[in-house]
Amino acid sequence: MPNLESPQGNNFEEIEHTADWAYRVRGNNLAELFIQAAQGLYNLVGMQLTTEAKITKFIQLQGIDREALLVAWLNELLYLHESEGLGFEQLEIQDLDQTSLRAKVTGASTQQWLKDIKAVTYHNLAIRETASGLEVTLVLDV
Repeated sequence: MPNLESPQGNNFEEIEHTADWAYRVRGNNLAELFIQAAQGLYNLVGMQLTTEAKITKFIQLQGIDREALLVAWLNELLYLHESEGLGFEQLEIQDLDQTSLRAKVTGASTQQWLKDIKAVTYHNLAIRETASGLEVTLVLDV
């Protein structure tokens, strides 16, 4: 699988949700969907990074299916913010299938993070095939 770096343009939108916070993500393929989901999450929290030296991390995750893997991916990014104060602006999916992910992420310490998110949830989670690719609605526990 070729490396896929952050595509041009944003392909995510915040949507109304009664209790938590939700957003819809679209991608041409699974790797792009994962990248857009991360970029959407960072956009929603108003993330801004410091100008300190860049930090690169390698992430390897497993899930029972692609939905569980997507939740694990986003929760890992939230964990890295919570535990190390990091955010990532360069997201590169190196390998991805239905149950495993390898990614290289590069970023820095966060200067701004406007809203605390406890976790990405499984609420009504389903990656759907559409005429233009894949789509998923993510619900965040805030």
